[in-house]
Amino acid sequence: MGDTLEVLVTNDDGIDSAGIRAVSNSLAEVADVTVVAPLEDQSATGRSLSHEVDVVEHELGYAVDGTPADCVVAGLAELGPVPDLVVAGCNRGANLGEYVLGRSGTIGAAVEAAFFDVPAIATSMYVPIERGPVYEADLGQEEYAEATRVTTFLAENALEAGVFEHAGYLNVNVPVAGGDPAPVEITHPSKRYEMDAERDGETIHLTDHIWDSMDPEVIPDPPGTDRRAVAEGRISISPLAPPHSTNHHEILESLAEAYTEMRGSVRADVSD
Repeated sequence: MGDTLEVLVTNDDGIDSAGIRAVSNSLAEVADVTVVAPLEDQSATGRSLSHEVDVVEHELGYAVDGTPADCVVAGLAELGPVPDLVVAGCNRGANLGEYVLGRSGTIGAAVEAAFFDVPAIATSMYVPIERGPVYEADLGQEEYAEATRVTTFLAENALEAGVFEHAGYLNVNVPVAGGDPAPVEITHPSKRYEMDAERDGETIHLTDHIWDSMDPEVIPDPPGTDRRAVAEGRISISPLAPPHSTNHHEILESLAEAYTEMRGSVRADVSD
């Protein structure tokens, strides 16, 4: 890393969202920032990639007509200097639990960076359900103050502290700013999963019920999870690694051996 921190900033809400402007403005006070973000909202696109994408210059940087993962690849390979860090966010709405890690475009951008061996921070802001649907929430930059504060602190300090020697990326979730700065908890993703589907004629409605129980008095997620920390008003930081790790599995090895033996007997029968 050189004397000046180089940061690539992207998101999945789109380059015109308040969250990315708040984060990029804050990071610009401590780093050289290159913004490469989707032209339009790309929420829940995971790590989807496009064959080719159009790019246009924007007052913040570059707007790419593609996904967050497209933006990371384009930013790292073509549109900016090689960054020390990728920051994705701040997303409008939390990204909590194991099940969202493959769905979220915000997390997808961080994972894409991690596969390039570039450390990343994905930052999202929890919007309480009583404020209505998250996609309708009217949030100004000032409400991202908690997110910008912790993201900028991590950008300045996590690399030198060696955090990314043990993590590929950080999944950071924060409450809406208000009052004193929120305390921080190092967490792991919740394992809860409560998706449901209901058919209505020719339409099937898919519903994520997990957001129905965020009341800190009754939330079922155990202590130490990202969901409980955020519900109780803390900043959640989960240090994570890219997926697809392989575990030794003796039972599966025995099945593979059995298949090999079966294949040998089939060949013998065919040759006969």
